[in-house]
Amino acid sequence: MSKTTLSPMINGQEAFDLTKLTAFIKNIHQHFPTLNIDEYLNRIENTILQRDSYTSEQLTNLLILEGLSNIHELEPEWTYFCSHIYLAKLYKEAAQNRGYNKKQKYGNFYELLTTLVSKGLYSTSLVENYTKNEIDQIGSFLNPDNDYLFTYIGLRTLADRYLTKDFSKQVYELPQERFLVIAMTLMARENKENRLALIKQAYWAMSNLYMTVATPTLSNAGKPVGQLSSCFIDTIDDSLQGIFDSNTDIANLSKSGGGVGAYLGKIRSRGSDIRGFKGVSSGIIPWMKQLNNTAVSVDQLGQRKGAIAVYLDVWHKDIYSFLDAKLNNGDERMRTHDIFTGVCIPDLFMEQVEARADWYLFDPHEVRTVMGFSIEDFYDEQKGNGSFRERYWACVQNEQLSKEKVPAIEIMKRIMISQLEAGTPYMFYRDEVNRKNANSHQGMIYCSNLCTEITQNQSPTTVEEQYTEDGKIITIKTPGDFVVCNLSSINLAKAVTDDVLEKLISIQVRMLDNVIDLNTIPVLQARLTNEKYRAIGLGTFGWHHLLALKQLKWEHEEAIRFADELYEKISFLTISASMELAKEKGTYSVFKGSDWETGAYFDKRGYHTKESSFDWDALKSKVANYGVRNGYLMAVAPNASTSIIAGSTASIDPIFQKVYSEEKKDYKIPVTVPDLNSTTTWYYKSAYFIDQHWSIKQNAARQRHIDQSISFNLYVQNTIKAKDLLDLHLSAWREGLKTTYYLRSTSSTIEECDSCAS
Repeated sequence: MSKTTLSPMINGQEAFDLTKLTAFIKNIHQHFPTLNIDEYLNRIENTILQRDSYTSEQLTNLLILEGLSNIHELEPEWTYFCSHIYLAKLYKEAAQNRGYNKKQKYGNFYELLTTLVSKGLYSTSLVENYTKNEIDQIGSFLNPDNDYLFTYIGLRTLADRYLTKDFSKQVYELPQERFLVIAMTLMARENKENRLALIKQAYWAMSNLYMTVATPTLSNAGKPVGQLSSCFIDTIDDSLQGIFDSNTDIANLSKSGGGVGAYLGKIRSRGSDIRGFKGVSSGIIPWMKQLNNTAVSVDQLGQRKGAIAVYLDVWHKDIYSFLDAKLNNGDERMRTHDIFTGVCIPDLFMEQVEARADWYLFDPHEVRTVMGFSIEDFYDEQKGNGSFRERYWACVQNEQLSKEKVPAIEIMKRIMISQLEAGTPYMFYRDEVNRKNANSHQGMIYCSNLCTEITQNQSPTTVEEQYTEDGKIITIKTPGDFVVCNLSSINLAKAVTDDVLEKLISIQVRMLDNVIDLNTIPVLQARLTNEKYRAIGLGTFGWHHLLALKQLKWEHEEAIRFADELYEKISFLTISASMELAKEKGTYSVFKGSDWETGAYFDKRGYHTKESSFDWDALKSKVANYGVRNGYLMAVAPNASTSIIAGSTASIDPIFQKVYSEEKKDYKIPVTVPDLNSTTTWYYKSAYFIDQHWSIKQNAARQRHIDQSISFNLYVQNTIKAKDLLDLHLSAWREGLKTTYYLRSTSSTIEECDSCAS
């Protein structure tokens, strides 16, 4: 190659030539000797010779774009090649902005903290909670080589969305420093004698990509604004005050980066009475539109619009208008296109669908008035028998109660039509959820969250009284259980392959538990609920990646057995870790009387030592004796963005395609599925060509071990017949799934949920 001078160059000052550029590329190529770079170098040279000069940014983009264009099924390693180039850019920019030698990858960690604290980009607590000597020790944990674990799309996602930049968008923080700051933040209140060791363990878990923290934690840990939890669930009271108070609470949570689920089932239906005036209630749709406006107008820290899901019971009189709310045709005054919908379904409804029998719709306000109870407050304690169906049939038989009779299958058809067009409603199987609720002694679970993996006790917040005193207005509220989701996820493909689950889950549960104490949730009843149950949601991603590495076919009994065995192990280790934390720090406040304390949790799942490779009997005894730190423990979230950062497949989902383009706002990045080679390619089958009954069976095996729920998508062709889609839903219900998430059809575009990405 001929020598060509290009200017301006690196940092707009340094002279640069093609020989130097070639040496830079060949230095990276040493790490990927199987890649053929001759053609790549020729394209670079030919492009450069067509212009007089290049800036550093233009040259870096050229190198990366030409490298990305080489990504295909036979040479997936180009993504790591491009990642090396982008890292060099990040290192130089950070060095320039922070004023250290550009030949260094990382600068002084203490100086980074003090600089960003002075700029208002880091919380002062980082330098107040730790001495300079401690920070220097923490800085020594940093391992720059772990930067090379990132794919290009993973590194780019982390850099664009999560690394701390100044107000001019200049790079200051580098990837390993983000992980160290998160570890420092989460371990700040641990005993000083061992917190540095705990920081080192937490950093090890994150920097080796064995796990990811939730998106809000990844974004906000160590910063002066924003909270750390992913999702929230509110139960809206049937009163004007309750509805508007809930809307304010949801707006505040959305502003701070949380996704919200809202249960609407207590709100009276259209045509119900208000203060004795008949037929005046406008029903739930106006309140859905109000929430829709909140989702659009209150964005999440300027990054994206708010994300809200609303749930309604299938016996509510407004169910038809609710199911039509996201359709693209019809009366726009009745449409809410920017929020997501979920239907709360009892076993009895599915039985009536199967039997092609009738179903009755009620107004919840009238049921409370006439019957003296709320039908939504009950569930069937046993499959096929229980207090819900007793009260439901009592409502049907009461002639004083107005009701609407419809064929159950007609409602199911409307559910499926909405799903094929809009991807929702989500399905929430309320009886199974409540039968497996470890804290049923404290309340009821009415619905799930934005991503259908959280199932925790709920109740509405009510205003007791308002009065004036000393010129001030004082409002007294009775706080309800306002659910909080604290999430993080195991990278299965890496953690299982490296056999680190035991060490990993121990530190991961501690990290999650610490989020509860550190969080600054702007809604007080959510803060109280967070402290009451100390609920966490340890999840997983990379399932399809792991199956490919293990050479297990998705549609095979062996994959189902593997799911059963692996998630039993994860469950055992997670419960054990929470029990050990309870020994050290105490149990959650309402442990007494829970299924954990009585042992019913273990009995309901058939956990016995003689039938397992784990000593469940001993763990059951220890939990009864010492308790658990966290009232809820496991939940499998969608992990859309953080699985990309970790270079694996999302959640428990199958892949879409082996090679595809990840679309961002202003660019596309070619991507291959992880560890794609001549062996694994045979185990990567597209979601849309997998028989979904196999996915349901896999998830049923997994669900047994997850105390909350799982973001479980169904993938179908747009040509699917109604009877086949119905059969999938019936199978999911019969197999004991608690929830299903999107119905992803080849004809519909589904928006991703970022709030629960963990």
